[in-house]
Amino acid sequence: MIFGFNTDIKHEDTVYHVQSEAREGDMLLQTQVFVRGRCIGKHATSYAEQALSEGFTDQQKEQILREQHRNVLDAIREGRVEQVFDKRESPESLAAVKELDIHWTNSASVHSNDKLSMKLHATEAGQGIVGGRLTVRFARANAAPFYTQVTTDASGDAELVFEIDEASLPESSILVQLNIAGRTATRKFQLRKA
Repeated sequence: MIFGFNTDIKHEDTVYHVQSEAREGDMLLQTQVFVRGRCIGKHATSYAEQALSEGFTDQQKEQILREQHRNVLDAIREGRVEQVFDKRESPESLAAVKELDIHWTNSASVHSNDKLSMKLHATEAGQGIVGGRLTVRFARANAAPFYTQVTTDASGDAELVFEIDEASLPESSILVQLNIAGRTATRKFQLRKA
């Protein structure tokens, strides 16, 4: 299984978060570009044909995804990110319209008594997902990453509580991967001190 690639890159005054992952259920290699948590565009490549041939490996899939991720980063550096986005008419972008998404619903008020409470909402085409598995990686400065899993409830909601050192918040990030029926979506959330 390929978890994906996540890169933050700055061009002029804008910080872009570039996220690439294999969407196994759709046989797509998808790269999404976010600015301040909002997806501004995506580029997807189907690997359905390659998957039919014998000998197509996860390593080859990963190499294609890595190259796609690098091409999007290069486009941002060169100020031409809009040129790499899929057009709405393409099969890949039409398939992505009903994509999975992860929302952090209490991001404005999450910290108290050395604990971080994170409420997540998993959706597909805007509707809550029941029984979605959320795999969470909490990366902290000067500490090993912490991993945990939680399943969404009947509304598509899940809550996580972490023990934290408030001083480490500005250097911490949380990577969340949603998995449902072999399809995945990944979001990175940067923490900051209030």
